[in-house]
Parts: sequence; C-alpha cells; structure tokens
Amino acid sequence: MKSKSIPLFNPADLGRHHFETWDEWQFTALNDVFHINRLETHLEHIPFPLAPHRKTVHDFIFLTQGRTRRSKGLNEYDLGKNTFFFLPATQITTHEFMSPDSTGFFCHFDLDLLTKSFVQPEVIAEIPFLRFTGNPLVHVPEAVMPRVLHLMQQMEEELNAGRPDVLDLARVYLLTLFFELKRYADPSEKTGPNAAARITQQYKNALMQHIYEKHNVSTYAELLAVSPNHLNKCVKATTGRSAQDTLDDMVLLEAKALLKQSELSISEIAFKLGKEDHSNFSRFFKAKTQTTPKEYKLSK
Repeated sequence: MKSKSIPLFNPADLGRHHFETWDEWQFTALNDVFHINRLETHLEHIPFPLAPHRKTVHDFIFLTQGRTRRSKGLNEYDLGKNTFFFLPATQITTHEFMSPDSTGFFCHFDLDLLTKSFVQPEVIAEIPFLRFTGNPLVHVPEAVMPRVLHLMQQMEEELNAGRPDVLDLARVYLLTLFFELKRYADPSEKTGPNAAARITQQYKNALMQHIYEKHNVSTYAELLAVSPNHLNKCVKATTGRSAQDTLDDMVLLEAKALLKQSELSISEIAFKLGKEDHSNFSRFFKAKTQTTPKEYKLSK
C-alpha cells in the first residue's frame, strides 16, 4: 500500500525499495539489527535516483573509490574517496546517484545494538556524526585507511560466516570504528553550533515534523518562540537563503515523494501541503523543477 507521506522503511522494506527489480538480494532476521555489504556488488541493481524516504535504522556509506550524492534532511552532500556518510534513523534522505566506478561499503544497524549492552546512551550521544542534526561526513586520512578497512572487512567476514556471536562482534567493531572516526569528525561539531545555526537547525527539524500542519514561516517562528524576522535572519546567516526558501524546499521534497509514492491525486497533494489552489501548486512545482506535477508523476 502506498504511503500518504514520506515513507519510513524497516530493513526488509528498504531492500524491496532499493532492489525492486533484483530477485537475488537476501533478507534474514539478523538484517533487522545489523547488515553490511560491498557497494560494488549491489550498485548496478539500485535504480537511482532514490525517492525521499526515512529508515528505522541508522546507516552509513563508506566510499573507497568513486563519487556519490546523498541528502540528510534538507542538506545535500557530495562525497568521494575515503569518506563516510552517516544517516541517523528516521532522518529524511534522498540518494541522487553513485558513479559506476564506486567501491566501498554500506552498513545499517539498530542503535539498540550499541546501547542495550555495556554502552550508555550518553556515550553514543557524544559521537557527532551519529546525531540527528550532526555533520554526516567524515573524511579518513590516507594513513588511517588500513585500520578502518580492516574493521570493515572484519564485520563483513563475521556476518558472512553466520556465527552465533556475530552481533556481539559487530557491536565491538562498530564502536571501535566510531571512536576511531570521532577523531576526524568536523571540529565545529565538538564545540556546538552558534545561536543562528542552532535556530536554523531547529527550524529545519520543525519543518520535517510539521510540514502538513504548518504552512507559513510565521507559524514556525511562533513554535520556536522567535519573531519571523529573527528566524529569517538566522536562516539567511546560516544558509544564505531565506526561511521561506527553506520551507519551499521542504514542501517540494514532500511533493516529490507523494507524487511518486502515493495514490493521492495532484489536487489532494496540493491541499495536503497547504496549496489549496491546484493551479498555484502546479505553478510552484514547475517554477522549482521546470516540469509539471503530472509530468513528474509519470516520469521514470
């Protein structure tokens, strides 16, 4: 059944979404908690670009070669060789492309794998790239690559061996990897964002949560207990774009998902996103994408 909002995929749903025409991908109960695979063995079967979606698990991509573009929330990132991209559970993402020469690893894991044992949640909270609003990119220095690759290969080997203690080993390897990578995380993440950046991120989070109920900047300003003018100044200072531009980005993201992944009519989608006049919605969508909602819905 198609969704009426950006879908939230569990690992089994994620496999069906990413490999809709590939019959050889495999899913086991273990994959609900932990999974790792080589990018190069799955790449040709993924129908890029992937539509906006959320996941119930954390995941990361580690590129050892090639390039890819992926989003976290309303921010897009280009990454290349020796770079990790982390995505926390329930965060909105799209995946535009991955170059055919890409190699590396994909991994997803349930956060409970780390916190249900000997690791306290506050310890995990100190790892910046695992945060919902953290910078998702970590570039690995060349000198450190052998250690990182060893950890990735060990996780892959343990999963493929199918031993009963695989989750215990995966927990240890993941934690070792994350604390190694923490040394190379964005330095600004360690001191925290400034006031304008913090308000901007709160605004983006609010957009993701309330886009179907709140349709103008002033209502978000009220929610965040700031004036519309102050909100706009913060967003502009942080992103170079206005608060209205950012709201429009979120509306467009949801509109694209609903057009591709729901059975709602264009008029119903327009109403759901606060564009009660169907023609206004069509003009808005075409101005942003150079195509009409109908053309986008029917495109491959």
